[in-house]
Amino acid sequence: MALAPGPWQPDVTVATVVVRDGRLLQVEESIAGALVLNQPAGHLEPDESLLQAALRETLEETGWQVRLTAFIGAYQWKADNGRHYLRFAFAAEPVAHDPQRPLDDGIVRALWMTPAELQAAAPRWRSPLVWQVAADFLAGKRYPLDLVRQLA
Repeated sequence: MALAPGPWQPDVTVATVVVRDGRLLQVEESIAGALVLNQPAGHLEPDESLLQAALRETLEETGWQVRLTAFIGAYQWKADNGRHYLRFAFAAEPVAHDPQRPLDDGIVRALWMTPAELQAAAPRWRSPLVWQVAADFLAGKRYPLDLVRQLA
């Protein structure tokens, strides 16, 4: 007897736009043999707030501790593979870097790119969310962090 499928559930992810000297912090990661670019980003874990997830993912993928400064926006995207993503994007400023910290599996390196360099690298974006989030940040979209709330 086949079990009835459970309720539909999108992948909830966070991304962080970190800026230093006009450059955006990106990660280069290996996905199915291709090197792609993304913001520091990843999935929300159980019992974690979106803000905590953004801080954790940035540290795990880049070795950078950051201070969140604003909420950029929420994004919904359906990938070619049929998976649905809800991305919550945050702006942050760098605080401290640990160059000896091992990076998450699949992450090749963290790098700082100008907006023009990131835009020119469009074929390497992990998803269209990479540029949309960066473009919204560059257009000045910033909202108070208290718009993102976690209830106990």
